[in-house]
Amino acid sequence: MSGRILIVDDEKDMLVLLRRIISEKTDLQLVTESDSVMALELFKKQPFDLVIVDLKMPRMDGIKLLEEVKKINPNVLVVIMTAYGTIETAVEAVQKGAYDYITKPFRKERILLTINKVMKWREMVRENLALRQALEERDSFSCMVGASPVMKEIFEQIRQVAPTTATVLITGASGTGKELLARAIHQNSLRSSNKMITINCTAIPEQVIESELFGHVKGAFTGAWKDKRGLVEEAHQGTLFLDEIGDLNPLMQTKLLRLVQEGEFKPVGSVVTKKADIRFIAATNHNLKEEMEEKRFREDLYYRLNVIHLELPPLKERKDDISLLGYHFLKKYTRANQKEIIDISPAAMQSLLSLELPGNVRELENIIERGVIFCQTNALEVRDLFPDNEHKTPYPCLDEDIYRLSFKEAKDKMTHEFHRHYVLSVLRKSRGNISKAAAMAGIQRQYIHRLMKEEGIDAKDINLKCE
Repeated sequence: MSGRILIVDDEKDMLVLLRRIISEKTDLQLVTESDSVMALELFKKQPFDLVIVDLKMPRMDGIKLLEEVKKINPNVLVVIMTAYGTIETAVEAVQKGAYDYITKPFRKERILLTINKVMKWREMVRENLALRQALEERDSFSCMVGASPVMKEIFEQIRQVAPTTATVLITGASGTGKELLARAIHQNSLRSSNKMITINCTAIPEQVIESELFGHVKGAFTGAWKDKRGLVEEAHQGTLFLDEIGDLNPLMQTKLLRLVQEGEFKPVGSVVTKKADIRFIAATNHNLKEEMEEKRFREDLYYRLNVIHLELPPLKERKDDISLLGYHFLKKYTRANQKEIIDISPAAMQSLLSLELPGNVRELENIIERGVIFCQTNALEVRDLFPDNEHKTPYPCLDEDIYRLSFKEAKDKMTHEFHRHYVLSVLRKSRGNISKAAAMAGIQRQYIHRLMKEEGIDAKDINLKCE
């Protein structure tokens, strides 16, 4: 049995007695305090699984302390002790959120039994939460859709890395799914029953990021009218995900290094050093090696974060996954929008496969969501995905009408479209230089001229999109 207990009683002899009883029979970590106001300050700064509090105390009584700690952490378990064992006070304590109620004097077996019952309840709650998350994990893990060799390798790396405590650095272009990968690692780790806290190092202004990360004490700066727990403290015994770590300013890099290296931090304005038990996952779309060489990123922090390095490839390097992702997002957004769309037409899929998708998976998801919103049939069409004609398939004739033509008619139509698209493409790549275009295509210059004439292409067409 493990856990941390805060015991609050204005009678110091009682604190000594309880410490001796509990220490002899358990391995629980104990913190005692005779001043209820000071106990509340302790509770704000440190995590506790159980608070045992006397009912009658000066400055702040047990019921009031119960209310205050429940405001800070509604899940904390509180046991009230009192020599005034009346039904009324017992009922009030339970109504205010107390787990149990003990009257003084008590036998040591009674206090040990109560503590054992409380800690077993806490473990059961955690196990149930872990089970729910484990059941949800399949859906969460399946959000990282992919059957390409590189994604299969990523999935295997998750299985190997997740159960460890190793710090992980995830790199990859924007929109590749770095946060999904971080969440998959957390949910398959031994910390999955605790929180994964995310901090976006780009989204939070430099002047407040230290307070957001480490918290602050009352009066630390203008507007700090009360103590505030930081995200580091929220992530205690869980995972802290530092997204876009490459955008962190040099001063914060130094302070983060201490946290990663020693597990220590100080809230803004405080002289008290706190400890945090955290698993770190960082992500960036920057090349941190280059940033390090150019003195924009600390070398020591880089090596602390880069214990395990996972690289998410851009979608253009795993085109095989586009159709899988397309159907995955189709299912997600048809369900969210209560629509009955069961397919993506061949023309629409061809259109998706031809995209460069600089925004990667995020861009593809946005396109599918938009398509689902505009679609009025049971299959997504090109017009649904691109209602503003911002993109057209390289073969516009590849629509539903082509299947009504004979094979010869369809082939002739496709040949015409291919010739036009291909000639325009090589001319654009050669910047209008016909000799270069012919060399790239592996055909004679005269043949390029002939194709341009047949397709009605002249110089002004070179900078136009294929129609």
